[in-house]
Amino acid sequence: MERLIQYKMRVWKDSDRRKPLIIRGARQVGKTYTIKEFGKKYFQHTVVIDFEKERNIRTIFENSLEPQKIIQSLELITKKPIIPGKSLLFFDEIQACPDAIIALRYFYEEMKELHVIAAGSLLEFSISEISFPVGRIQFLNMYPLNFQEFLLATGNDKAATLISNVSMDINEWEHDILLRELRTYFFIGGMPESVKAFRETASILESHEIHKELLQSFREDFSKYAPQSDKQCIEDVFYNSAKNIGNQIKYTNLSDSFSSPTVKKALETLIKAKLITKVPSIHSLEPPLNSQINHKKFKIILLDIGLWQQLGGILPAHEILETNLSNLYRGALAEQFVGQELLVGFNELRYWYKDKKSSNAEVDYILEKENQAIPIEVKSGSAGSLKSLHQLFELNPETPYSIVFSSRLPGLIAEKKIIFLPLYFAGAIQNAQFSLKPK
Repeated sequence: MERLIQYKMRVWKDSDRRKPLIIRGARQVGKTYTIKEFGKKYFQHTVVIDFEKERNIRTIFENSLEPQKIIQSLELITKKPIIPGKSLLFFDEIQACPDAIIALRYFYEEMKELHVIAAGSLLEFSISEISFPVGRIQFLNMYPLNFQEFLLATGNDKAATLISNVSMDINEWEHDILLRELRTYFFIGGMPESVKAFRETASILESHEIHKELLQSFREDFSKYAPQSDKQCIEDVFYNSAKNIGNQIKYTNLSDSFSSPTVKKALETLIKAKLITKVPSIHSLEPPLNSQINHKKFKIILLDIGLWQQLGGILPAHEILETNLSNLYRGALAEQFVGQELLVGFNELRYWYKDKKSSNAEVDYILEKENQAIPIEVKSGSAGSLKSLHQLFELNPETPYSIVFSSRLPGLIAEKKIIFLPLYFAGAIQNAQFSLKPK
């Protein structure tokens, strides 16, 4: 499967300022496969050290953090050369060997020429317990396959090309085809194993069986989080999160069996495990946006849209009968999808929330692009009400433009500074340049 993160990895490989690279991401999103494929493509040798499988190797790092001694030992064990400039050294499941994380600092300081990549699914738990080498490591976040990657993986290269760049000239025939493909992605999601099952069998139900297995494996991981959180509370929060996509979170809605502090801790644990992403609110668009964040008011999205449907018990039969993508599951499905797509490009999400005496105003996402705040709305149907967006512009008239994602064809209302885009373009807006001037 072609993964877009490989382009970023190639930039890292060729950079003069390269540092050891850690690929972050939840379990089963394809980190190991992607890094190995990257090694095959760009290096003469790829040396893989899996700290979960090869536990005896951990003693090498316990005895010394000196890169030259570590390399000598690893060459003897693996019987493979590790040559700076020609070899990729890949530490997999590095969270199982905290000393190896610390050693990355010395690889940066003493062996800059050697390309070192590490990956770990529960890495955040290990990082919090060690003296982490801040400033000596680079990070990339990896997510499930986004819509473009899904199209590439299922042989729809032409469709993948169409959505790789935002176009205001997409025709109705292309639009209908892309919406149909998007519907399929909503069912399958982007977990590599689920996509692989669908590609091989063309069965949505087979893919849903994979979702069940993946969810079970995630639940089995909950015991690894102890003593950080209560396992049963984590289970409650994980399950109930599916019912609260698109809603401002109240801890009582995530579990009524535990206290709010316990629920909060369970949610933070799932966020650390990358199964849930927190979307905090901001009350102002004044830069920098991070200074406006209110962590007490927040929403969430789940790791993957396919897993979310399985977790929430949404029946495929109901979805197939639903004619409007944005209407599925009260519009939350579209909001989950757009959030996933935006995360791949921007790595963090926020939304705008304004308390008012008569009613509250809320805009689904706020992006920071070229040092400007860009409001993003995800609407049911082809348009829907945009009252909150209009209120945002009244309070922030300097906002350059907004984007409304829906099932309609591209268009704009220049005087309102609104650009309408189909949902399938959500992953392409990072590098897009927009104009409010009609052609």
